[in-house]
Amino acid sequence: MKTTTILLALLVSPVLALAAAPPGAAADPNLKAFPPAEAGMTRFVINLTAQPDEAAFKVELVVGQMVKTDAANRYFFGGTLETETIQGWGFDRYILRRLGPMAGTLMAVDPNAPKLDRFITLGGEPQLLRYNSRLPLVVYVPAGVEVRYRVWKADPDAKPASQG
Repeated sequence: MKTTTILLALLVSPVLALAAAPPGAAADPNLKAFPPAEAGMTRFVINLTAQPDEAAFKVELVVGQMVKTDAANRYFFGGTLETETIQGWGFDRYILRRLGPMAGTLMAVDPNAPKLDRFITLGGEPQLLRYNSRLPLVVYVPAGVEVRYRVWKADPDAKPASQG
C-alpha cells in the first residue's frame, strides 16, 4: 500500500506542477527572460502565430481600461508605454508605469442619457511593433488596466507614386 501511494505521488506531482504553472510558462522557454510583474502590476503575454512573410505585418498594442462614459465624447488616458531591453537577453518588454488621468472632448451631452461601458485607450500615436512569432510580446501595466492588440497587414502590391 505504501509503495502504491509513493508511486502515485511520483506520477501525479509533475502533472500538478504543470497545472500550477502560469499559462504559457511551460510552452515558451523565452518567457523565463521576463520577470514576473511587480506588486500592483499585471503582466500580459502575446504569442503571435507564424506568418509566411512576417515583415508584411505589424502589431498594434492597445492599452486601456473599461470606463462608463457618455456615447458622444471621445476620451483617452494619459500615459506612456515605455520600451525596456532586458539585460543579458536583448529582448524588449513594454511597461506602462502609471495610467494617467482621463481626458476627452467637451461636447454637451444630455445629463439623463445613459452611460455606456467603453474601452478607453492611451492617447497619442498607436504603438506599432515589429511582428515576430518567435518571441512573445510582454507588456506590464498597472492592475486593472487591460492590454489588447491588433495585427496589421501590408497590401502585397506596392502602388506606384505619381511624380509631381
